[in-house]
Amino acid sequence: MKKVGIIGGLGPQTTIDYYTSIIAKYQEKVGIKDDLPELVINSINMYDIYRWLANNEIEELTTYITNAVRALEKSGADFVVIAGNTPHIVFKEIQRNIAIPMISIVEETYQAAQRLHLKKVGFLGTQFTMENDFFKKPFIDNNIQIIIPNASERVYIHQKITDELFKNIINLETHKRFSDIIYQMVKEESVEGIILGCTELPLLFKNQPLGIPLLNPAEIHIEKIVDTLFQI
Repeated sequence: MKKVGIIGGLGPQTTIDYYTSIIAKYQEKVGIKDDLPELVINSINMYDIYRWLANNEIEELTTYITNAVRALEKSGADFVVIAGNTPHIVFKEIQRNIAIPMISIVEETYQAAQRLHLKKVGFLGTQFTMENDFFKKPFIDNNIQIIIPNASERVYIHQKITDELFKNIINLETHKRFSDIIYQMVKEESVEGIILGCTELPLLFKNQPLGIPLLNPAEIHIEKIVDTLFQI
């Protein structure tokens, strides 16, 4: 059985969700409740990450996360995942600097969209994620069009993610505004699905179907993590 190393803290609630979901899906797969997967969590400071991104200090960000991954490797992890979308902006740079395998949330989400035969998807996330190409690239390279909200909506979405969702605050008014943005993208851009491209966003839509496929990158990522635990 393999051991997974998790870069967490991006934000804390997501780290908790990864931990509990990996355990639940692992136990479901083995069919018993008195067994647990082996995992190691290295919880890092998401606020440092956002400061580096805001100041375009990419080298500092890369070094910080690379060192965090190396610490997990030293702890005995067989592979590593980053429990958050935005830090994947430097995923390729990190992977080049380390020996241990990593599983990309971006690549797994693209594969899920491809399985659903989606050709045009809306994308919500932090401002950094929406306005940079690292998440969009595998989609665009494979003829899946990605639509993002307008500039003012991107600012609003980012603010609500950082001020509310990172702190596990679920606001009904925020849910309504996010839903309106999604419905507008469906109506005006004919998107066929929505990528909830921040691991906190699914908190806002639990048990709240919108009548359109919602791709939850964290859930997709976790499914792949559990499958990898069983690979020899």
